[in-house]
Amino acid sequence: MDDVRKNLEAHLPPVLVQELFEAHAEAKRSFYLGGLRLAEVEGGRFCEAVFRTLEQATTGSFTPLGRSLKTDKIIERLANLPNGSYPDAIRLHIPRALRVVYDIRNNRDAAHLGDGIDPNLQDATLVATVLDWVLAELVRLYHSVSANEAQAIVETIVTRKVPAVEEFDGFLKALNPRLAASDLVLLLLYQRGKEGALLSELDRWVRPSMRSNLRRTLRRLTHDQAYVHQDSERYVLTRAGYNIVEKRRLYAVPEP
Repeated sequence: MDDVRKNLEAHLPPVLVQELFEAHAEAKRSFYLGGLRLAEVEGGRFCEAVFRTLEQATTGSFTPLGRSLKTDKIIERLANLPNGSYPDAIRLHIPRALRVVYDIRNNRDAAHLGDGIDPNLQDATLVATVLDWVLAELVRLYHSVSANEAQAIVETIVTRKVPAVEEFDGFLKALNPRLAASDLVLLLLYQRGKEGALLSELDRWVRPSMRSNLRRTLRRLTHDQAYVHQDSERYVLTRAGYNIVEKRRLYAVPEP
């Protein structure tokens, strides 16, 4: 991450780089800990940092921190820049994505849907996804990597902080003793993110009664359900694995 930040700071004011990384980290931390409204607020802070970044990139200056932004005028001015003068990501795509986050923060806090979906969770999920995409675009533009490489970098920037997992000197302890073996493994791998975990690590972290069947559990998750990918002795969640953990909210601490 240090290399990414240094590279961005070589092109952009360090104060803005610091602001956008801090806001991104806080928004994602709040999202994974269940602070959905706070995640949206921090998403707005992230947007303000990126809007200033776009100002700096296209005009050589930016609205000082602490002063209100005229975001509609910024979006309009960027859209009216001549084709080819700047990447479309700067002229069009990033500003429009930021507008979505801004609107959610400002206009959707008290929204209620009639289809059984919690609007706060729905909106916060969109905000978190847009923030990742925008940061990946900035990394792609200024770190000279492909879109896939940029997204992989962003995924390593913020480690998922799972409320239902506590770490003790490298030992991961799940705080929900009622989890089945497969769900516990998914939760532990979710916490580890792209780093994944070795079989020996999972063997230490699962409950003793689960150890004799751990390989069978991992085979089922890997081959039958495709929630996990195996690389030698290391196991990593797939996209399907992330989706199932979040759908089941396995990361939440159970009520006493």
